[in-house]
Amino acid sequence: MKIIYAIVSSDDGNRVTDVLTEHQFSVTRLATTGGFLKKGNTTLMIGVEDSRVEEVMGILRENCAKRTQIDVAAPYPIGGAPIWNYNYSTIQVEAGGATVFVLDVSDFKKL
Repeated sequence: MKIIYAIVSSDDGNRVTDVLTEHQFSVTRLATTGGFLKKGNTTLMIGVEDSRVEEVMGILRENCAKRTQIDVAAPYPIGGAPIWNYNYSTIQVEAGGATVFVLDVSDFKKL
């Protein structure tokens, strides 16, 4: 048995959770925040038999699309507050997709 931790964009969280549930996977969903863009994410915990890991990976690939988005580059001096009278620039960043961890489970019980 495996446990899959999948960190996906909040924009994709509902869709991928629905598809996983339709395919009879048990999913626990947590609201999380990313470090780089400080945007909302959804972390999914999926318990799965070894033989179905690739099925979950396929669902994640199909439902967690990467996309380019525009973000504001706010200047934060080291150890200081943001400079509010600064002309902010925008940057293009890649968002979406999924970061996935697959771990062995030595024991599983539902109590």
